[in-house]
Amino acid sequence: MVKEIRGKDEFEKEVINSSTPVIVDFFADWCGPCKMLGPIFAEIEPEFKGKLKFVKINTEGNENLAEENDVSGIPCLIIFNGGKEADRIVGFSPKAELKKKIEKILEEI
Repeated sequence: MVKEIRGKDEFEKEVINSSTPVIVDFFADWCGPCKMLGPIFAEIEPEFKGKLKFVKINTEGNENLAEENDVSGIPCLIIFNGGKEADRIVGFSPKAELKKKIEKILEEI
């Protein structure tokens, strides 16, 4: 199950200090492409179990986290490895394309 992060302390614990790479879905409830991506993001999560932790952050109410991570367009998926950004995927991607993008990023980190 994809965990929703609320606040900087939880972000530090779940993302920055994670020993496993983490993919963060920065989204907003009003965003159409985010609504389309959300179920796909949750659906592919089990396929990466043990290799990649999936979390999401609503940019409404967590504007500081979005700003600190240079999120200017949503949906924005950022992959963190060792507490640092490894790569990002901006905009909507269909399921098969999203899986390929994530697999390619994981191979490179």
